[in-house]
Amino acid sequence: MKSSLLDLLVLLLEKISLFTNFKLFSMPEEAQGDSHYQDITFFKRGDLLEVPRTLFVHFGIYLGNNKVAHLMPDILPAISDDKYLTGKVVTNKRLILGVLAKVASIRVDTVQDFAYGGRIIVNHMDKSFKTKPLSNEDVAQRAERLVGATSYSLLWDNCEHFVTYCRYGFPVSSQTDKFCEIVKKIIRDQRSVLVCAVSGLVLTLCLGLDPSTTLPCLFITFTLWMAS
Repeated sequence: MKSSLLDLLVLLLEKISLFTNFKLFSMPEEAQGDSHYQDITFFKRGDLLEVPRTLFVHFGIYLGNNKVAHLMPDILPAISDDKYLTGKVVTNKRLILGVLAKVASIRVDTVQDFAYGGRIIVNHMDKSFKTKPLSNEDVAQRAERLVGATSYSLLWDNCEHFVTYCRYGFPVSSQTDKFCEIVKKIIRDQRSVLVCAVSGLVLTLCLGLDPSTTLPCLFITFTLWMAS
């Protein structure tokens, strides 16, 4: 029963990602004209690689010899010590369960497995940082030292934090900043208060005047109103 519920949750999240096709974490417009490389002869050890995906941009550090270090959420290392299984490419199911469980590792994969069919952009973030990147060898060595199990948070400790720490010396995530800005706009928009109030009223009418439903609705509506 527990397994079937997890499968249902993973399926639901996968369907949401396919149908919504959010552009929230897509590359900026100026990146669209940048060169996209798949030939590893263009990469230098220590390069920061980016792969735009449906809901987010994935990041890694090129180590040379067709290898990339990247931070990946993955549930499998938490439940199995089999290095053969955990060494395989992380599937969407493993990734989503890893995000939910906040379990991740910094692993080394081939460029092809890292890209997962996507286009690769090289060192694009250098344009948006005032800080000069560390030397490529220092970047690669930092990444290699961090390989292994690590903490994970979708917003506060993700693959972008890993690569910015390696290349610029401090962890930041523009994807997190964009998400927080959008959340702030939603909270400050008084229409969200109206939607919450109406939803709370409908829920109360359907379930009755029970403290377990009425009080949370009133609290959330009041909080949004005060924050807007």
